[in-house]
Amino acid sequence: MLDGILLERAGIPAVAIITDTFRATGQEISKAWGVPNFRFLEMPHPIVTMSEAQLDEECARIADQTITLLREGQPDAQG
Repeated sequence: MLDGILLERAGIPAVAIITDTFRATGQEISKAWGVPNFRFLEMPHPIVTMSEAQLDEECARIADQTITLLREGQPDAQG
C-alpha cells in the first residue's frame, strides 16, 4: 500500500492490491500519508488457500480496474 502511494507521488503509475481483511488498514495508511482518497483494489482474504483457478478468476475480475488505475493514476497522491 505505502509503495503504491510513494510511487504515485514520484509520478510512477502504481496499483495497490490488498485483501479485503486489510481494507481498514489500507484506509488508515492512506490517511496517515495525506492521501485519504487513495484508490486500491481488493481481493478476498486469504489468497493462500485459493486454487490456481480461483486466483486466476480473481485476477481476471480486477484486471480492468488495474488498467484503469494505471491509466488514471492517483491525482491526490501527486505531491
